[in-house]
Parts: sequence; structure tokens; C-alpha cells
Amino acid sequence: MLKNKFLSFLSFLSITFSASLIGGLATITFKEPWYSLLNKPAFNPPDWIFGPVWTSLYLMMTVSIWLYWLKDNRDMKTVYIYFIHLVFNTTWSIVFFVFHNMVLALLVLIILIMLIFKLILRFKRVKILSAYLMIPYLLWCSFALILNTSLIILN
Repeated sequence: MLKNKFLSFLSFLSITFSASLIGGLATITFKEPWYSLLNKPAFNPPDWIFGPVWTSLYLMMTVSIWLYWLKDNRDMKTVYIYFIHLVFNTTWSIVFFVFHNMVLALLVLIILIMLIFKLILRFKRVKILSAYLMIPYLLWCSFALILNTSLIILN
């Protein structure tokens, strides 16, 4: 049983951080000089903050889905929603930084936030800690929504 727990954790960690890797590569490769030339709001965080924040969020997301997975009364539909949400998470970085399409990125972000909210509600029914672990992610994405909207307005 312990081996299965470890393997399932590693699987979720690999899948979740694959989304991080793809989004990060898209950001690093296509961010500059475009992003530096944008007019940004005063509350725009410094670049160095994004790495530690996203690493922490991806780790919490991994633990959240893993704890949910370990429950006997889990619903596979929720696991599928988790995977779909990762696609939207990665898509935002590609749409925003690769295609420089802030409006479409905003729409992707709205869908992502709705999926995170849905996951929180579904996790709450089975494993409350899984739901709580997703709240910082929801808050960060909500902040990103405000930031993305501000960038559209300012540019």
C-alpha cells in the first residue's frame, strides 16, 4: 500500500509539474522583450516572485489531488477535471506569452478560475484538506485576473 501511495504521488507530481514546465518554458522563451515593453499597473509583482509562488502552488495542487485520490469515495470525474484544469493552466502562459493575446488569455483565465472553484467544491465533499490546499491557487489566479485585466486596459 505504501508503494502505491508513493507511486501515485510521483505520478501526480510529474503530471502537475509537466504543466509547470511547459508554461515556464513558454514564458521564458517568449516573454521578452514584449512583456518589458508593456505598461504595467503599480501592483505588478517583481519577476522574481513568480517562480517561488508558482512552485509552492503546484506543490499544493499535487498534494491536493493526491490526498483526494487516496480516498475510497473519490470520483474519477473530479480527477479528469483536475487534468483539464492543468491544460487551461498551461494554455494561459502560451496564449499570453507566446501569442501575446491578452484578451484570449483573460478568457482562458476565467475558465481556469471556474475549474479551480469547481475542484474546490468537489474536493470538499471527499477530502476537506484537498479543498483548502487549492484556495491559495484560486486567490493567486484571481489576482492574475485583475493583473491581466489591468494590462489590457493599460495597453
